Amino acid sequence: MTRSSNRRHDAPRVAAVALGTLLLGACAAGPDYRGPPTVDTGSGWTQPDATARTPVELSTWWKTLGDPTLDRLVATALSDNLDLRQAQARIAEERALRDRAAGGYAPTVGAGASVTRRRQSENGPLPIGSIPGLARDQTIHDAGFDAGWEIDLFGGTRRAVQGAEARMQAAQEDADGVRISIVAEVARSYLTLRGAQRELAAREASVQALAETTDLVRRRFAVGEAAQAEVDAAQARLDAAAAGLPGIRARLRAAALGLGVLLGAPPERELALLDTTAAEIVLAPMPVGQRADILRRRPDVRAAEQRLAARTADIGVATAELFPKLSIGASGGFQALDASELFESASQTFSITPLISWRVFDGGRVRAEIRASQAREQQAALAYEKAVLAALGDAERALSDYRLGLDAVRRQHAALEAARRSYAHAQARYAAGDIALTELLAEERMLRDAEDGDARAHTAAAIGLVALFKALGGGWDADADAADRLDQATPDAHA
Repeated sequence: MTRSSNRRHDAPRVAAVALGTLLLGACAAGPDYRGPPTVDTGSGWTQPDATARTPVELSTWWKTLGDPTLDRLVATALSDNLDLRQAQARIAEERALRDRAAGGYAPTVGAGASVTRRRQSENGPLPIGSIPGLARDQTIHDAGFDAGWEIDLFGGTRRAVQGAEARMQAAQEDADGVRISIVAEVARSYLTLRGAQRELAAREASVQALAETTDLVRRRFAVGEAAQAEVDAAQARLDAAAAGLPGIRARLRAAALGLGVLLGAPPERELALLDTTAAEIVLAPMPVGQRADILRRRPDVRAAEQRLAARTADIGVATAELFPKLSIGASGGFQALDASELFESASQTFSITPLISWRVFDGGRVRAEIRASQAREQQAALAYEKAVLAALGDAERALSDYRLGLDAVRRQHAALEAARRSYAHAQARYAAGDIALTELLAEERMLRDAEDGDARAHTAAAIGLVALFKALGGGWDADADAADRLDQATPDAHA
């Protein structure tokens, strides 16, 4: 039989082997990820709000407050905040780990060259002195390569890449969560500062009114028209009101210092805000959409799903250890005693070594690792369910707190308007001589207290609004972020 005839008969066998290898490579050990478990999210919000109609852009919700200073602070924090930069570095780390896992598809190739000078023993097992032409001292010149390739027959590498990809996605979701938290914390600190400024102004006005009342009582006491008990009572009220001023000033300064750190700068960076003022933000009912929508927006829920996908892939990585491994090793190069003959055809060396290895017995370690991976997958599934329920709880609680906060603002504002009317009546009566100055000052003190309460109620509701935006997953663009990730992802041609 001729050589060409042999080749014709070998061709079907080669094709069959190649096809078998391809089919085996199409298999992947372990379960495929089918998505997260179904969690009952209920039929809707427990406190639906029928008054809010205009949709809010959650990705840039702070801009709806209409405060340029807040816009500047948030933009700076998103650029320079150190926690966010750490989260971005973690994404880069996970991306590199994903690329390292994908490197398992390709062979490894190494090259080297050496020159070895050696002397062999004449009294050793090789009779150097008895072999004509074989010198005892030799210089060996070597240049060549080594290559190895483990074929991914049962998808262990593919599952490892899938797991690394899911972990990278989870790191990105974590970074989005950090972004949401940073935006919310900047807004909370800023609104706390502005609210404390208004509260401080109202408290200082109240202290001033009490000081005038105390001075008047002292003058009346001096002429015998008031008792010492009245002087002491007036002084006690003044001191109690004044004692609250340092705490408000401390909150003011703490908020400004905290903003500096949030912006990735020295804490004193934003102290100049203490010398500026801003218009009070307008609070109104906010539409929150469908209850199930937050599962699409909340990064912690999305991260939990990605970690579940990673744990599912880990089962495949562990299961692939049950099956044989096929690897191919090859080496080649040139070897000669004379450097001038190194790259001649007679100096060529070559070897190829197919190797099949199989862990026939290992004391049950592989199956134990599979069970451990399955248990970790179950934990991840439960963690996902917990994240969903926690997200719903956060949103329901924040929505309730904000609506109750709006109710408190309305009631406190009504009290403030009533105090203003009462003070206006008192001013008219005092001008007409119907009441004494002490009564007028008492009415003014009630007005200042109402202003103080109104400022505190408004600040609390504003902070509640920030908490609601955070609970709804506001602070990043889900659609744009998904598009960016699609562009950045490396396609897995073996999946």
